[in-house]
Amino acid sequence: MRGMRGFTLLELLVALSIFAAIGVMAYSGLANVMRQQSQTEAYADRMQDLQLAYRVLKRDFEQIIDRSIRNEFGDVMPALVTGGDYAGVEFTHAGYPNPAGYLRSNLQRVAYLVDDDRLVRRSWRVLDRSQDSQPDEQQLAEGVRAFSVRYLDLQDNWQERWPPASQAAPPAGASASTQWPRAVEVQLTLDDLGVLKWLFRLPDTYQPAPPGAAAPGGGQPQQGKAPGNT
Repeated sequence: MRGMRGFTLLELLVALSIFAAIGVMAYSGLANVMRQQSQTEAYADRMQDLQLAYRVLKRDFEQIIDRSIRNEFGDVMPALVTGGDYAGVEFTHAGYPNPAGYLRSNLQRVAYLVDDDRLVRRSWRVLDRSQDSQPDEQQLAEGVRAFSVRYLDLQDNWQERWPPASQAAPPAGASASTQWPRAVEVQLTLDDLGVLKWLFRLPDTYQPAPPGAAAPGGGQPQQGKAPGNT
């Protein structure tokens, strides 16, 4: 029909350019929202792993107990092994759950250390190990560059190892409670969050293993002898 005209090529190009610009801005905004959501989920997963690591460490340290063990070579290891050439910490704790009611000790030997960039918890199903005893391993956190532990002594001084090198051994028959730290500070150096410090209070006394506790491997302790004695 005369008097009617369509869009010119220039007008179509301008319109397409406007729609393309709007599409790019919309996609950019959506991409930013999706990226932020992904980062939030990753951060939430990271916090969940670290909270789990904190709870597991807190539970084990608060139930630490005086029970030395024998390792795979038959050598006696003290209740708490840390510092020096040992890059982690290993100790005995009570409260080892036994829902099935097996005839075994309620004590457990655990170790915390960094394997590659992972903080792992190793636990043994028996206290006095044989050569074929293999630990169960639980990964607690990734991206860990360093793991260290220090101890608060009874004079409120921090020690890098325990027992301190300057502390004399207790006399024969004396209680080991004089060699028990008041608190433990765990320091994690993380790739993304930097340095993270956790402080755990230990039991007020260096508690010996209860006389009525079952011996490791399902046996019963000798009459009148606590399983903590070796």
